[in-house]
Amino acid sequence: MDIAVLNLLNGISFGAVLFLLASGLSLILGVMGILNLAHGAIYMIGAYVGWSVAVQYELNYGLAVLAGGIAAGLIGLTIERVFLRHLHGQPLEQVLLTVGLVYVLTNISMWVWGARGKPPFIAPFLSGSFDIVGWSYPIARIAIIAVGLIMAIGLWWLQDRTRVGAIVRAGMDDKEMTGGLGINLKWFITAVFMLGTFMAGFAGVIGAQLLGVSQALGWDVLLLAFAVIVIGGMGSIQGALLGAMLIGLIDAFGKALFPDLALFTIYLVMIIILLIRPSGLMGKRI
Repeated sequence: MDIAVLNLLNGISFGAVLFLLASGLSLILGVMGILNLAHGAIYMIGAYVGWSVAVQYELNYGLAVLAGGIAAGLIGLTIERVFLRHLHGQPLEQVLLTVGLVYVLTNISMWVWGARGKPPFIAPFLSGSFDIVGWSYPIARIAIIAVGLIMAIGLWWLQDRTRVGAIVRAGMDDKEMTGGLGINLKWFITAVFMLGTFMAGFAGVIGAQLLGVSQALGWDVLLLAFAVIVIGGMGSIQGALLGAMLIGLIDAFGKALFPDLALFTIYLVMIIILLIRPSGLMGKRI
């Protein structure tokens, strides 16, 4: 029972990181219909920027989190304004462009930070641990859970309880009608893309406590983010949270019970959801 509690907490903390990553990608897909395969690479850049601020320059960890998110958001703004705004409704071109951007961002990171990965890093005040059911458990993981919960509530409130969220939801349902009502959807689309990529960079710094920092993250976390969206449903904050928690728990208990098949079980669940409900657990039925 004690091991089950620890695996539960490990799964929830990993799920919180996946939620921070996948919620932004889910909004970008749902609102804009853009398949941004560079999302994982943007996460990676955010993690490297956070490492530079917190470890290399030994500045405040909160500043590192903010810097990682802002750097990722600015990259996202550049990508959307310079490239993707010309490719709306062209999925093949979006895929080719964003795959190319993965390699561009990866090579930039190698040029700036070197090819060797960086170890996990945390805020000094989160470096301790406390006892849970007789076991020592890191305070950092509890902080990750708290941050994930706060961000989930904030994003839910923004999407479901504000005028901005209402416009975003309307744009998801019918872009032409929304534009016909005199709403300048172009700037809302840009803002959503920037918010989504900010969340990726934010997640990169928070997730570095668990995953470290390396160029491999660009593809590794992207696959997990898509699994979250498939399971939870595109464009839904609640769906992203549900999908992330399911994957986090499956990963934690899978590694504890059958480590050789842990990664396989994640994608097995994704396949089952696709067969039963292609739109995801909380997505709109198609």
